[in-house]
Amino acid sequence: MIKPNEISFLPESPGCYLFYDENKIIYVGKAKNLKKRVTSYFQKVDHSPKTLELISKIKQIDFIVTNSESEALLLENNLIKLHYPKYNIDLKDSRRYAYLVLVQDEIPYLEVARNRLKKGEYFGPFTSGNIRKTVMDVVSRTFKVLTRPASQKLKKLIEKNEYKKRVEKARLILSGKVDELIKQLQDEMKKNSEIKNYEYSLILRNQITALNFLKEKQIMELSRSIDGIIINYSIISNEIYLLLFNLRKGIVEDKQEFVFDEKEDFLEEFLVQYFDTLDIPSLILVPEKVSPLINDFLSKKANKKVKIIVPKSGEKKELLDFVKENIGPTFFAGNERVEELKKVLHLEKLPRIIECFDISHLSGTNTVASMVTFKDGLPDKSNYRKFKIRTESNSDDLVAMEEVIRRRYTRVIKDNLKKPDLIVIDGGPTQLGVAINILRELNLTIPVISLAKQFEEIYFPISKIPLRLDKKNKGLQLLISLRDETHRFGVTYQRSLRTKNLVKK
Repeated sequence: MIKPNEISFLPESPGCYLFYDENKIIYVGKAKNLKKRVTSYFQKVDHSPKTLELISKIKQIDFIVTNSESEALLLENNLIKLHYPKYNIDLKDSRRYAYLVLVQDEIPYLEVARNRLKKGEYFGPFTSGNIRKTVMDVVSRTFKVLTRPASQKLKKLIEKNEYKKRVEKARLILSGKVDELIKQLQDEMKKNSEIKNYEYSLILRNQITALNFLKEKQIMELSRSIDGIIINYSIISNEIYLLLFNLRKGIVEDKQEFVFDEKEDFLEEFLVQYFDTLDIPSLILVPEKVSPLINDFLSKKANKKVKIIVPKSGEKKELLDFVKENIGPTFFAGNERVEELKKVLHLEKLPRIIECFDISHLSGTNTVASMVTFKDGLPDKSNYRKFKIRTESNSDDLVAMEEVIRRRYTRVIKDNLKKPDLIVIDGGPTQLGVAINILRELNLTIPVISLAKQFEEIYFPISKIPLRLDKKNKGLQLLISLRDETHRFGVTYQRSLRTKNLVKK
């Protein structure tokens, strides 16, 4: 997940976005372009009062990439029904989402259904009321399929075998097999033209025209019947970036993200640990084979048959690929900025791990230091650190900076912790000089820069002339996001200390 000030990390792809307050989803939306749509919330000034209220409560943003806007619309509906977000009341109660059902009867008929209570064949859900109505019109007017139960009088008049053929054609339409039906009708029209049955040929031609209209509109997104869990991953620099999606009727309900070190049989170990305390679905889709022992273990634990499948083609493979496509935008949305930062700072290696430091105090009291870590261009909150300054003259920012740099990297050396690829200091050349001296004292050769807020100038150890970049430069945007997050984290800690002191008094 990202924060509202990090929306430039979002991909320019169709999908769904989820707004969170402190602990829950408050809004779900869909977009043709995630980055453009979410950005519009924070740039426009003419929002309605309700939207302004929503924006004021957004603390974090998550997203799921889809293959099309239509897919995003279905996903949006599913997520809303699952989470019932506060600000989605209108959409949640919308009557746009419905199925068409061929009701089982002596004379089958087609009707709109908003649940699955009646016996029959269900098609949809349809993403638009207008589209659903168009399908109904084509099936009823062009192919003469009833849209209500037949009366006793009508039942006597209908020739059932002929009506059955019409229903079969409707079934092909509703199943998305429009091309197949068009081919059948074209063959039939040709035969009737040859025998000079022009009246029936005209009927067939009108039916083909209606079907081409449906095809051009691409009006249907048929429901799938897959329930379960789907898992995919990427391995980058000996780390596993794994996404897990829960599926209901083939539509994603939510996603979970996991990052851990690569090791032998990591997927099998993950499956065992993940389902240790959770309900186990009947179907799990994975990108590679796992030991039959895992299958047996999960089946016994769930007390039912559990299938772990590696799909090679078809709908299940499409879903597996769908998860794979989400890995990059989910985990590496900041990579473009990281690449640009490496370029503008002339670094030897990609700054995948960046640590940034800031000093906060109130009129010289309650001085604290904060350290924020970004990994692959995104916040890595598990590695945030806060420091209460111990030095007696703790109102001096330079003394505080000297203390926190020494404490942090003495600990890194002592505990053999992973060193960052870049250190960023909030401040100008003076603050940078303090950090450089401590790093030299500790014999550490880590690239270090400082960022001065007034003009967003970047200072280097070997040059007194700062670097000024265009505000649109993605590398600078990453540094600003990093610096601002460090300041926010430090101020929050400083205020908590101040509150504690006031309570003690």
